[in-house]
Formats: sequence, structure tokens, C-alpha cells
Amino acid sequence: MTICIYLMLVIFGWFSVCGASYDYGEIDFFSFDTRAGRQFVWICCSLGLGFILMMLEDKLYDMFAYILYGAMLLLLLVTPFLAEDTKGSYSWIKFGPVSLQPAEFAKFATALALAKFMNVYGFTMSKLKYSLPIVGMVLLPMLLIILQRETGSALVYLAFFFMFYREGMPGSILFAGICAVVYFVVGIRFDNELMADDCTSIGEFSVLLLIVILSALLVNSYCKKASVVWYILGIGAGGTLLALLFSYYVIPFDVTWFQYGLCVALLFYLIFLSMRERMRNYFYIALFAIGSMGFLFSADYVFNHVLEPHQQIRIKVVLGMEEDLAGAGYNVNQSKIAIGSGGLWGKGFLNGTQTKLKYVPEQDTDFIFCTVGEEEGFIGSAVVLLLFTGLILRLIVVSERQHTRFARVYGYSVLSIFLFHLFINIGMVLGLTPVIGIPLPFFSYGGSSLWGFTILLFVFLRIDAGRGKH
Repeated sequence: MTICIYLMLVIFGWFSVCGASYDYGEIDFFSFDTRAGRQFVWICCSLGLGFILMMLEDKLYDMFAYILYGAMLLLLLVTPFLAEDTKGSYSWIKFGPVSLQPAEFAKFATALALAKFMNVYGFTMSKLKYSLPIVGMVLLPMLLIILQRETGSALVYLAFFFMFYREGMPGSILFAGICAVVYFVVGIRFDNELMADDCTSIGEFSVLLLIVILSALLVNSYCKKASVVWYILGIGAGGTLLALLFSYYVIPFDVTWFQYGLCVALLFYLIFLSMRERMRNYFYIALFAIGSMGFLFSADYVFNHVLEPHQQIRIKVVLGMEEDLAGAGYNVNQSKIAIGSGGLWGKGFLNGTQTKLKYVPEQDTDFIFCTVGEEEGFIGSAVVLLLFTGLILRLIVVSERQHTRFARVYGYSVLSIFLFHLFINIGMVLGLTPVIGIPLPFFSYGGSSLWGFTILLFVFLRIDAGRGKH
């Protein structure tokens, strides 16, 4: 069933590449001079690669996991020195007429290494001697890929944290990650907008108020002290409201300074409760509040001083801070026009005007989904999403039936990578996520991504096929 879904996605993807790269007058889609022809070769090679992976002994993947991981790290390390400048990044190595991106193949090697490490007897996510190494195993290839100036490909490795959550990572870490995203979006989006007193930043005010409220909710969940919860909410939220009213009607001032004072007082109060009642949870909640305030400071600094100007403008476009339809927002705007013009049933194969006239940049790679929307319409797009949903659900089922932690961890790693690519790629085509330049599995043109996803999937299928023998 999984292979059938894979084949349908690959075939649908090839027709999409044909439509996206087609020029009026072209007839031979199988010519190596066309992108459709080259993609057909990559597909044939992928099928052969999948067959070879299925024929290998499944124990080999466990046996050589660390060797493959080390080899990929070495390849990532030397890639910037061997690669040529490709649109500002140094991540593609040329082998004659073919260019390959090692970052795409490092995903399966990282997944295998994590699966092997987490398969040791007594492994638990709660122990630092286990959790720190696996986090390091994810961050190391991320760092090497960032050095290649491929931020989008590096961010894909964050998908492994979904697998960590399945294997016992505390929910509080996932909660902290979600809070970080909320802090960043609210803080950056409304940082330069002022409240009615013309002194207080809406973004900073909102985040600091959220820190107080979330700290109270955490106390309620992990400490079960209603009196402490009401005390924090009464002093924190109530004091903030009084300070805001004072700024409105008496003397205007920056209320966030008062909020910082409240947050510092909250920290000391939580630490005091931790020492008095000998409950670590109060201390952990204090750490959460400290980390939240630190993130608020660092997010603003990173956004304004670390991110490149083109990365800043992409985030601003997504958050609605700027339109820039002729610059950073051009790709997304043209993509939405192409998708919207497809209507319910689409314009038909090779009949998309937006894609044929090349209005959408990168329309056969990162923005391939706009071709699906224009030529196949809402119905075709829904079919593609249903196929991907079927693949994701199938990977969950197959992962859960594994008899070893090695197989289950690798399966959930594959699932997490596919889910991340799907969510981010289609999100950026629709203008819901920043444009970070990652391919849509089995659809985007290119041998590296197609082979990388094929290896990820077929290695797992081979491991699953051998589960009954061990």
C-alpha cells in the first residue's frame, strides 16, 4: 500500500513538472534536454534505488548507521569548499552534468544514527546522558548546513523533535517551543505598534502579559495550588491593568518597564516557593519565565541583527507587516494568483497560463504546488493532499507495529521529515509560512530531493519487511 501511494505521488509529480517546465512548441517530454525528461530519468533511477534498498539485508542499516552518519557529516563539512555559488548558497556538488545536494541525503543518515543510539538498553529521554547526545546529533548537521547558507534545509532537522516527543520527550519542551513561536510572531509583528498611550509597544506588552498568565497556568497544572495561581494573576494581570490605566489617564509611561518589574518579582516568588515547599516544579516554572523573557530580548536582536535582509523581508511579508509585491512578496503573490485561477476543476494539463508564461519563479521546484492548483484546480490539489495524508497515516501505522525501538524511531523520523516538508512547502506557496526554499516530496524537480525521499522511505520499508525475523 505504501509503495502504491509512493508511485502515485511520483507519477503525479512528474506530470506537474511537465506542466511547470513546458514551453510552447515542446513535444518530447522524455528528452534529456528538457526538465521533464531529466526528471523522468531521476524517477527511473529512484525506482532502481528503491529496489536495491529493498534487496539489502535489513541488519545492514543498523550495523552501518554510525558510519553513514559520520560519512555524511564529513561530506557536509567539505561541501562549501567543493560547491559553486548557486543563488547565494554553497550546497550543490557537481558530478559532470549532474548536481547533488548532500543535505538531502544527510536526513536518512541522521535518522538511522538516532534510531541506533536510542535503541540502547535503558534509554530514556528524561536522562541528560541520553537526551543531550541526541540533541547534539541533530544540531551538528544543522550547523554544517547553515554554513552552506542553506537555512531552509537546516530547519528541516527540527522535525526530529516530533519524533523525540513520541519517544518520551516531556510535553513541557514542546509547549515551550510553541510558546517561543507565539512570542516571536506577536513580538515581531506588533513591536513597532503603540497602544493608546503612545508609549507602550503592543508586541512587548502582550508577550510579557502572556508570560505571567502562562506561568499561573503552569502552577495550576504542575503544583495544584489555587491560592498561588490567583495571587500571581491578581498581582501580575491586575497590576498590569492598573499601570495601563494610570498611563492612559494620569501620566503616560512605558508600561512594559512595570511589567518587567512584575516578572522579576514573580521569579523571586517562585524560587521562594520552591525552597519553602521543596517542590522543583516551582523552580522549573521560574526557569520557563526567565527563558521567556530572555527569548523576547534575543528574538528582537536575532531578527534585526542576525537574519539577512532578504530573510527579514520574507518574515515581514508573511506577518503582514509589508507587502513588497515586486520584491520578496512577488513569488507568493504570483503563486496565489496561479492557484486561485485554477478554480474548482483547473485549466487542464499544459493549459496553465500563469505557469506557461513563467510568472511564478521556481515554479517547478519550491513552488511546484501552484502548478497543481492551476492545472488541476481545487479537486486535483485535494487529491494530492489526500495522497500525502494517506502516506502520513500509513507511516504512523507501520511505525507503531514495529517490534524494536530502532525501527519505530526511524519510522517516526521519516514521518516527521515528510510532515515538515509538506506543511512548510504548501504553507509558503499559500502565503501561510515564510519562504524558506524546501522541496515538496516527490513533486519538486531535482534528483537530490527525489532520491533523498526515496531512500528515507524504502529503507524504512526494508526494515519493516524484516521485523518478523527478529
